[in-house]
Amino acid sequence: MLKGAASGLAVCLLAAACGGEEEPEPERVRAEQQCDDTLSPDAARALETVLNTKRFSHDPRGGLERATGELVEDYPESWRRMPGHSLCRASPPTGMEEVEIEFRLLRRDSDLPGDQHAASLHPYGMGVEALSGPRAAQLYVRCFSPRLEGSDKRPALIMAELDFRRSKLPDTVPIREAHLTVLHSVTLAVVRKLGCENDAGLTEKPVLKPLPE
Repeated sequence: MLKGAASGLAVCLLAAACGGEEEPEPERVRAEQQCDDTLSPDAARALETVLNTKRFSHDPRGGLERATGELVEDYPESWRRMPGHSLCRASPPTGMEEVEIEFRLLRRDSDLPGDQHAASLHPYGMGVEALSGPRAAQLYVRCFSPRLEGSDKRPALIMAELDFRRSKLPDTVPIREAHLTVLHSVTLAVVRKLGCENDAGLTEKPVLKPLPE
């Protein structure tokens, strides 16, 4: 009996399951694993391009659920200025570069940047409005969703923003398109998680059509 008990204890310790402890989450360091698996193959390659790396700091799961849940909670109060909610941060294992993507609700159409956008951003024909530059990108969409009670009468106006901290990238068309490709992919996952009608007007692929400035 003692021998059997000792064997059982050894197995229990090896499995690390007797105390109900969960195994640690595997390291998520590939581009396609960043931002809670919301990146399309094109977006993953774009992220590798702008950060100049194929290996990233570990990005844990949960950002998509958290950010969309916070948008749902914000909606009844979206008549006032709402905070931004970070979905993810992606960065190489070394260095100070970092891409952060966050979402917030806007109060009204007058909060859209329109012609008053920063000079470093360039307009594109995607969503309600889209802007991109060497250090940031923004995408605005309208959402009708059962999760957002009353949005059939007052659609949610969602701002998605990519912020590239410590970027030294040039202001070129490929860089702007890379930023928008990443932001589009994450935003598409958010509007689908929210259940926005017609994917909030977004297509499966990003629309990278520059507009007159």
